[in-house]
Amino acid sequence: MSTRNALFALSLAFAFGAGTAVAETPGLGKPINEADITAWNIEVLPDGTGLPAGSGTPTQGAAIYSQKCAICHGENGVNPAAGILPLVAPPKFDRIDALKTVTYYKYATTLFDVVRRSMPYQMPKTLTNDELYALSAYILSLNKIIGENDVMDAKTLPQVKMPNRDNFIIWAPDKI
Repeated sequence: MSTRNALFALSLAFAFGAGTAVAETPGLGKPINEADITAWNIEVLPDGTGLPAGSGTPTQGAAIYSQKCAICHGENGVNPAAGILPLVAPPKFDRIDALKTVTYYKYATTLFDVVRRSMPYQMPKTLTNDELYALSAYILSLNKIIGENDVMDAKTLPQVKMPNRDNFIIWAPDKI
């Protein structure tokens, strides 16, 4: 057999053998279904897309906050535990030195999304939709962004105008 024929035979063996090897799997894991995807597909967009049903007020949020949040974030969002930023910003801040806290967010829906994904720290993703709206309302109220009697829900939360909203600079507007 010539070298050329041997190489051809060897390449055929690899080609068919590799196809068989790729088809075989180690049998680990399981196929993902729509319910699995839905459980993790929880993003909330600035316009409110992705917000769930539910509602809450600052008064309702105050009770939840004292129970589930104050231990880390301090009473009324001030004097937090070491290493944690306060939730209430100073009354005046400028656009460059704004604390990277709630008043820094461009959209109120960001607050909802962050709390939904990561709080409470020791048990993330355990708050109900109503608790999330109430906590968002309470924190926004503490920062004097909404009134003490305002109700937050999927319609009203995206309408909240955040104090730093117009201070973001789009560095590459042609890339949007």
